[in-house]
Amino acid sequence: MNKILPVYTLKNECSDCYKCVRNCFVKAIKIESGHASVIGDKCISCGACVLACPSKAKRVRNDIEKVKNILMPKNGVRPDVYVSLAPTFSGIFDNMPKEKLIAILKKLGFKDVSETALGAQEVSIKTAQMLCDISQQKLYISSACPVVVDFIRFYHPEFAKNITPVASPALTHAKILKEKFGDNIKVVFIGPCIAKKNEADKNPDLISASLTFDELKYWLNEEYINTEKIHFENERFLPEEAYEGAIYPIEGGMNSTIKKCLRNYDYNVVKDIEFLSVSSLETIDKVLRGFDESTLKNKIFIEGLSCGGGCVGGPGVTDKKAGLDVMAKIINYTKSRPYIPKNPKTVVDMEFKEAPIPNKKFSVEELRIALKRIGKNSIEDELNCGGCGYTSCREMGYALLRNEAEPSQCASYMRQIAHRKADALLRCMPSAMVMVDKDLRVAEANNAFIKMFMPDMYDVYSQNPDMLKGAQIERIVDFSSVFKTALGDYSDIHKEHYPSNDRLYDITAFTIEKDELVGAIIVDVTKSQVNREKIAQKAHEVISKNISIVQNIACLLGEHMVETELLLSSIAQDYDKDNTDDETIQKEQN
Repeated sequence: MNKILPVYTLKNECSDCYKCVRNCFVKAIKIESGHASVIGDKCISCGACVLACPSKAKRVRNDIEKVKNILMPKNGVRPDVYVSLAPTFSGIFDNMPKEKLIAILKKLGFKDVSETALGAQEVSIKTAQMLCDISQQKLYISSACPVVVDFIRFYHPEFAKNITPVASPALTHAKILKEKFGDNIKVVFIGPCIAKKNEADKNPDLISASLTFDELKYWLNEEYINTEKIHFENERFLPEEAYEGAIYPIEGGMNSTIKKCLRNYDYNVVKDIEFLSVSSLETIDKVLRGFDESTLKNKIFIEGLSCGGGCVGGPGVTDKKAGLDVMAKIINYTKSRPYIPKNPKTVVDMEFKEAPIPNKKFSVEELRIALKRIGKNSIEDELNCGGCGYTSCREMGYALLRNEAEPSQCASYMRQIAHRKADALLRCMPSAMVMVDKDLRVAEANNAFIKMFMPDMYDVYSQNPDMLKGAQIERIVDFSSVFKTALGDYSDIHKEHYPSNDRLYDITAFTIEKDELVGAIIVDVTKSQVNREKIAQKAHEVISKNISIVQNIACLLGEHMVETELLLSSIAQDYDKDNTDDETIQKEQN
């Protein structure tokens, strides 16, 4: 996770679906340890991955705290911070008057609010001048969209020289505000564009920070501002309201304003200038790829937009309304002025230098080795299914060589590995295993099952187990009721010492897919049970013998003790008789 970038990934939330790779036209996504991360040097902040991510793991850098720090008083004095509000606001915040939106923004701490469309008007006037200039250049590409500008600089650098050398409407508007209210003021842009964060990062002298409309809504909820009690009657945009520049967010809007500006020029000068509106990176790539400017007879101006339909489709507005509804609101809001100046009041000259992304070349042998890593050993193996996020297996191979992808992205390759592992486990498993579908037909069985229940056909089926698929299980075993029960009962079923054809089996049936597929592991315990009974019988015999011996010993000991007692009693009696006789003799002598 790199929060310095306008777009980053929360890896713990990444669900490994590769949808971001699939939707990133420039493939600025790297898969590492199963998780996607943004490649900062390749990313142009179009926001396609943010909109595509189903688990919301792709996030836009939150600059609310940065703006709060800008608004924070310094030495007890609150700085003058102005909002440059993108013209898309008229379609997004159509449920409130513009005066109320101004009051709400001022409640957040901003000094005042101005329309970015003022800068758009100046850019159109300057662009019209360039198109009417006597020069050999035939192709012009608008500089209004920062995503398109970086796309051309990075991926079509040969056309960087064709980008009109004037800053975007947002940067131009920031300069207008500084010229009007002083160089010490701060400007914060708010709009639907994520790439404006890049513009702010690169031009902090003009734009201090950039927020999306989503961030603004989050901020308003965080502050618990009661918008119903906001007083806004006397609010207005400063230094003035915009006119034709407010149509810029709609595809073709910039071209329409430039055409209005061209009314100040001679018809013979402008009649051969052609205008194209091209939206989406894929379309721009197709338009520019292999194009030779020298083939043009007339001047062409391309209004290049990253988002389909224009800025109204920007990624900074996730709770989108109906496209035409938003466009209609913007069209209704836009006003025309009777006269457009021929010369711009404020211009920010800007040269856009090419910055090609290094594209390392790999040999055919290197690509072959990379493809082999995902099981593509021949052209027939190259399915080009797109499951990995890349349009072809070869594109995936090049990504592997750039260390931007992992073999696990290839679903067909991982499925092959899973099948091989499962087949090996089934083949080597000593216990019998069988899978049965809802129609009680064999879906899968290992050799141990065939040997246990179909010994006569073992040589045939063990060489080609697929021949057994589809066979009725009840024709093979006489306990098909176990499988019926398992299909209806989603818990495991255990049968110990289950009798079948003079054999005893331990059976464990389990659910694989509810109501669709069950499996069973079967162990023949007949021999072990017989051995157990023999051992028990022998033990009983030994115990009986031991009891008999003990009883005999006890009897012998009993008889011996009786004889000993009689002998000792006789001796005692004799001893007593002798003592009596001696006493009688002694008395007589006395």
